[in-house]
Amino acid sequence: MTNISMYKISAPIFVQFLTSLSAVLDKAAAFCEAKKIEPSVLLNTRLAPDMFPLGRQVRAATDHAVNACGRLAGAEMPTLPNSDATIPELKERIAKTIEFIKGLKPAQIDGSEDKDIKITFPSGAVREFTGQSLLLNNSLPNFY
Repeated sequence: MTNISMYKISAPIFVQFLTSLSAVLDKAAAFCEAKKIEPSVLLNTRLAPDMFPLGRQVRAATDHAVNACGRLAGAEMPTLPNSDATIPELKERIAKTIEFIKGLKPAQIDGSEDKDIKITFPSGAVREFTGQSLLLNNSLPNFY
């Protein structure tokens, strides 16, 4: 049986999709400029009433990538503001997230499958994971 590298199923995937997300924001900016639409209109738009608006979706994607990789690696995670409200600010957030992930080494993440991870939410609720369950059952699904 071959083990799957926790690094290979996390860091490069997050980087690839965040890079694509940054490119989508470039297209959104170009669309807004061509159509004379205020970018905040797109960033505050929801695809469905019960979904977060686009800007919050970008923040959520970066948060899940940082939290997964940082917790698996046992690394200090960067603090990202929740106030970024423009396309350039969101692109900077994505760039900082990618820089953080690229700074992690495979050896920091590989072997974290059974690592005990506890997350305390602002409400005080605590969720317990293994490294594998955090990545596969929480972080990646919410990232996508």
